[in-house]
Amino acid sequence: MQNSDKIIEKLEKKLSTFSAQGSSTNVGTVEKNTDGVIVASGLSKAMMGEQVVFEKGAKGVILNLDEDSVSIILLDRADDIETGETVKTTGQLLSVEASDELLGRVINPLGNPLDEKPRIKKGRLMPLEKIAPGVVKREPVNTPVKTGIKAIDTMIPIGRGQRELLIGDRGTGKTAVAVDTIINQKQERLQKSHKPMYCIYVAIGQKQSTVAQVVDRLKQSGAMDYTIVVAATASDPATLLYLAPYAGVSIAEYFMEKGNDVLVIYDDLTKHAWAYRQISLVLRRPAGREAYPGDIFYLHSRLLERAVKMNKENGGGSITALPIIETQANDLSAYIPTNVISITDGQIFFQTDLFNAGIRPAIDAGNSVSRVGGAAQTAAIKSVAGKMRLELAQYNNLAAFAQFGSELDEATSKQLERGKRTIEILKQPQYDPLPESLEFASVWALTNGFLDDVALDNVSRFEEQLHSFMKRKYQKVLDKIAKGEKPTEELNKELNKAVTEFKKSFS
Repeated sequence: MQNSDKIIEKLEKKLSTFSAQGSSTNVGTVEKNTDGVIVASGLSKAMMGEQVVFEKGAKGVILNLDEDSVSIILLDRADDIETGETVKTTGQLLSVEASDELLGRVINPLGNPLDEKPRIKKGRLMPLEKIAPGVVKREPVNTPVKTGIKAIDTMIPIGRGQRELLIGDRGTGKTAVAVDTIINQKQERLQKSHKPMYCIYVAIGQKQSTVAQVVDRLKQSGAMDYTIVVAATASDPATLLYLAPYAGVSIAEYFMEKGNDVLVIYDDLTKHAWAYRQISLVLRRPAGREAYPGDIFYLHSRLLERAVKMNKENGGGSITALPIIETQANDLSAYIPTNVISITDGQIFFQTDLFNAGIRPAIDAGNSVSRVGGAAQTAAIKSVAGKMRLELAQYNNLAAFAQFGSELDEATSKQLERGKRTIEILKQPQYDPLPESLEFASVWALTNGFLDDVALDNVSRFEEQLHSFMKRKYQKVLDKIAKGEKPTEELNKELNKAVTEFKKSFS
């Protein structure tokens, strides 16, 4: 009884304090604190997604509205919140401060710095939840996002405003491709062929050491100048993991509304789904398939729908999304993978067997697709990519039959040999994205038969030396290719002359 009297007395004091501040303040009482979820009563004017402040300064966000109470998830660790404490609404939806000063920074989903630099002040508040722009405000995807990775730029092109899924088992090089794409934007900025892209890398549920390695690599490559890292690591509360991708896209919208192009990488949405499942179960929401809540599809669809190519009347900016999904034993038909595949505009599938066979990036061209296709390619790349993809598909079909037969006719043998060299030329070391002109030179030499008599072991050396030869003696030819226009007959003759001259000197 004495304890309850003390609680009532404490409550009355607090209520009088809040009421003195203004009759519009909506004040409630903490009923219980279980597993980081606070149930509070008395918040009659509360809104879904509204930010609330507790007596001791802890912050939370409302995620359930019941008849007599609300459920609040905490934004930081606050185990000391006790029954009977007061909580008040702020009238603000959960937002993150966005500013140009965030470039080069590492922050958490609430905008707090993780790089020992001061917090950004005077930023613009961007709501974490926002309805995606309608069809009338959009325009078709028509500008490439150059990744610097031959296999992607030629066969599975990505356009600005597209949502392209990177999917595969753990440790197959998905993050490496995403980081290479960020690094390659430095070359694109120097060439000035398109608007420069800002990049946002969202790390969800990863180890702090892994995030630190990515940041370190971006710094070494000079890519942090135009990149923001939003990190919610494995040691953070599930709430931050759930909010991280929304914070990333909200910051991206700040830049897009100024007419800029932005690339957002969500690494990865599998852990995001796990975090949301954890929160939902604690909130006592009904569990569905694999214990995920019924709105797990909506969780990702409302996030990825915010990737957009705006028309000129609405600023002409864009957000390109590269979500990453981790599969188990290459199972593309699992629940979360199929959900995200159906939301995105194509997927790049990384296969474990290819990775283990030394084919890196381990992209399975048969299961990978871009629903934007040639619209996101320059005329130069398009002119050579179609032939190469066809030859690769024919090789994959023939290789399956060739292993059973010992005698092959000459035409079939040639196709098999060309296919082997295609696979070799598509191999690329990590953190080494190529400019489009050199990608074109490699594929052109391949499809025009210059590699047919080069031993398989020498293909990568041939390519490397061809690139340095072209840069040294035929830079003007590379400059013409870099314009992205369809190669003229004259350009083809110059290329033929250059590669023939190089081949004579190649031993």
